[in-house]
Amino acid sequence: MPETQQTFDSYSPADGRVLAKFPLMDSTAVAEAVDRARIAGSWWGDLSFRERRRYLMRVKSILARRAEELAEVVHRENGKPTDDALLEILLSIEHVDWAARNAEHVLGRRRVRPGLLTLNQDARVSHQPLGVVGVIGPWNYPVFTPMGSLAYALAAGNAVVFKPSEYTTDVGRWLVAAMQEAIPDQPVAQLVTGDGSTGAALCAAGVDKISFTGSARTGRKVAAACAESLTPVLMELGGKDAVLVDAGADLEKAASAATFGAYHNAGQTCAGVERVYVHEAVYHEFVERVADKVRALSPGTTRESAYGPMTMPQQIDVVRRHVLDALARGGQAVVGGPESVGDRVIGPVLLTNVPEDSTAVTEETFGPVIVVNPVRDLDEAVDRSNASSFGLSAAIFSKDRRAMERAAARLRVGSVTMNSWVMNAGVAALPWGGVGESGFGRIHGDDGLREFTRTKATTRERFPLPVALNITNFDRHPRAADLVRRTFALVHGRS
Repeated sequence: MPETQQTFDSYSPADGRVLAKFPLMDSTAVAEAVDRARIAGSWWGDLSFRERRRYLMRVKSILARRAEELAEVVHRENGKPTDDALLEILLSIEHVDWAARNAEHVLGRRRVRPGLLTLNQDARVSHQPLGVVGVIGPWNYPVFTPMGSLAYALAAGNAVVFKPSEYTTDVGRWLVAAMQEAIPDQPVAQLVTGDGSTGAALCAAGVDKISFTGSARTGRKVAAACAESLTPVLMELGGKDAVLVDAGADLEKAASAATFGAYHNAGQTCAGVERVYVHEAVYHEFVERVADKVRALSPGTTRESAYGPMTMPQQIDVVRRHVLDALARGGQAVVGGPESVGDRVIGPVLLTNVPEDSTAVTEETFGPVIVVNPVRDLDEAVDRSNASSFGLSAAIFSKDRRAMERAAARLRVGSVTMNSWVMNAGVAALPWGGVGESGFGRIHGDDGLREFTRTKATTRERFPLPVALNITNFDRHPRAADLVRRTFALVHGRS
């Protein structure tokens, strides 16, 4: 690293000590990384699906064999307990495996049926690599979330340039080093390090697509930067996810899921549970069950803590502001309160009867705070959930399957889980993404693979049509159009 190059530090959220120093890469350095990826991507894209699968299986193997090592890096730099870090690594392994094994089936050239006017054509669809995909990753799930783009983009035949969050740069360095170890022939995975200016440089560096995960506020800046060059973007943004609890629900299961969903990873989860709408008939019992579970949590900075410190210091002020606003508007703190907001670790906060116009309900808190409000029925719960500008995911708990299905169909979100929380994120074959302020585009599953390709349609004439039926020709028979019209009336005229 040149002595004149600017650097930045990676800090421990547990105690603020400096963990590592990284270059703050400028537009020139980012452009050079993209150029290296472009050259390597030409080789990578020419490989067969099976050849790429062999390389990606090596990536998966490294993740599996060295999971504890990576979990320690995550714990040190992100702050979450090592068991939570291992959970996201294990989920990542399954996604790498799925993407590698299914890319050929999903993206391989396939035949489609032509219509009546084109019955003489052999029609096919293929999905070709974009070239170079820029991935701007988050700090809250620094392995699982970016791998949902990195692994799928690589499986689709693209090279990748990864800009991890400045708060978890060492995790990003580890991931790229693992990919380079597994694919030593060409540097198809490049690392660029820095802050928002480095991310902006990546948007302007000529990549073929940007996959961004982060806040809606930053997402707007990324989209605006990409618009300058018409670079397509995939946006996985924030959430204000709701859990809907029906009168006949298994309250113990619902309370356990809501508690874990709200406080896991210190609430720093885009799909974290921030709102719970409970049928008024079981509201008080549900609140008591959640309160008992919340009081038993012991957050801290150790590997064994229930959850860890806040990774991004600025978020602490947001959490404090939301709690104060909820209480000022008439909400009650059943567990915790403003005093729970520490310098690094925030104790769990359970709020009830919070007005729907409070910032604790309308804005993304991204901290260990949950709001539980009563509703008349499941329909009102859906209406309140849909009132949010966010729409990432939601969960429903009920013993009435039909009622759950109807509610799920009405929810304005990208995914719904029934009688569980966010299990869909662990099913590699399912797409993941949101609507509204939660973004657009999809990672994971078939859609996640296609997201990193360009679709190409081809036709090949199998045999010439009789002149009488060929209406796309100035030499057509005078009655050709009338004959085709009569044929269409016969075939398509019946209702």
